[in-house]
Amino acid sequence: MTLPPGLLIAAPRSGSGKSTVTLGLQRALVRQGVRVQAVKCGPDYIDTAFHAAATGRPSLNLDSFAMPPALMTELVQGAVGNETDLIIAEGSMGLYDGVRAEAGRTGASADVAAIFGWPVVLVVDVAGAAQSAAAVALGCATYDPRITVAGVILNNVASDRHQRLVEEGLKIIGLPVLGVMRRDASLLLPERHLGLVQANETDNLEGRLEHLANVCATGLDLAALRALASARPVEERGGLIAQLLPDHPLAEDVPPTLTPLPPPGQRIALAQDRAFSFIYAHILEGWRQQGAQVFPFSPLANEAPPDHCDACWLPGGYPELHAAQLARATHFLEGLRHFAQTRPVHGECGGYMVLGRALTDADGIEHAMAGLLPVDTSYARRKLHLGYRVAHLAQDGVLGPAHTRLVGHEFHYASVVETDAAPEQAFALVSDAEGRDLGLAGHQVGLVSGSFFHVICAG
Repeated sequence: MTLPPGLLIAAPRSGSGKSTVTLGLQRALVRQGVRVQAVKCGPDYIDTAFHAAATGRPSLNLDSFAMPPALMTELVQGAVGNETDLIIAEGSMGLYDGVRAEAGRTGASADVAAIFGWPVVLVVDVAGAAQSAAAVALGCATYDPRITVAGVILNNVASDRHQRLVEEGLKIIGLPVLGVMRRDASLLLPERHLGLVQANETDNLEGRLEHLANVCATGLDLAALRALASARPVEERGGLIAQLLPDHPLAEDVPPTLTPLPPPGQRIALAQDRAFSFIYAHILEGWRQQGAQVFPFSPLANEAPPDHCDACWLPGGYPELHAAQLARATHFLEGLRHFAQTRPVHGECGGYMVLGRALTDADGIEHAMAGLLPVDTSYARRKLHLGYRVAHLAQDGVLGPAHTRLVGHEFHYASVVETDAAPEQAFALVSDAEGRDLGLAGHQVGLVSGSFFHVICAG
């Protein structure tokens, strides 16, 4: 299958304006009638919801650490179908930021660009710099010969004079300026402790997206950006991966059919509201492709898991911001306990916290939760936990038999403050991206399991 052309919007570092440019560009092109497929590089479950709002279709995560190249290719092929003119991918952190791993498996955005042959458009925040911005761009352009930096979008430009100085430096290194974004506080999206405020909580999101699109339509060369987009043919992609990663499936002639994660049941009750929203689109789509049906319900609306379902999944989100309301949701909590007596229930991160005995909020107030797992958690004792996780299940459960390998990511500020669980009640044995042993993680008691990490891929 020939994939449509694509571009990767990346930056030298976080906070450069990637999301602002990506969303404005996506919406501006959609307004021109371009059928845009959005992609987010890395384990981000917030930006994809903004992409979906900007383009009108689900976004997709691609992760070179957690996903084998064959799976990434299959996910893109499944997402684009015959209804895509252009792929606009957004990088994560800096273009080359990732973990220490073999080439092509670092989790960096550059890996994804290299595999798919997408030219990189570099968003450079030029606040506090002029010609020196060109030196930064040149470093990004020459650091990795696998990728092509096709041009630069300047962000936070203060004045016409500032723009001329920055452009003078870029002329010297031969990188074209594909757009200019002036310093404008109205372009910023609201943030909280895990990144942007969720799309479904952002005030006047449609108006904000239209404003971003107007600014990008004026400040960016949309025609030039679209003309730069390209993709590496599948046969060339396989050859590149064969050179970098000879043991990976895409290096073979016929890639196998892969699915990210087996469904936990055939009728899955999925908690879905402002407290529970962090689940990857490729996981849900993979479940549906395997014949499972997904039935959303809202704990914040005091809804219990639908009784006709045979499994329940509580994804991550922001239960720490809604702990008092969840503690009062007696129909939800009693229904969850009843469900767990006969059918499997799994919680990721925030869902895991709600399955525990108590959750302490930012003000230090303790709220009773479902009491299905022997753990108390606290958002008052905040500590950042961040990074990839490779887990091997400690016992048979809804995600597979004991020793099943799962790859995921952990990003939260909550901490376990008390647990009296026995070691045999652990959910998994976990290591980080570099193989360092992090010990036992999460809990599993009977049909109920949970942990702080979000599963990206099994196997």
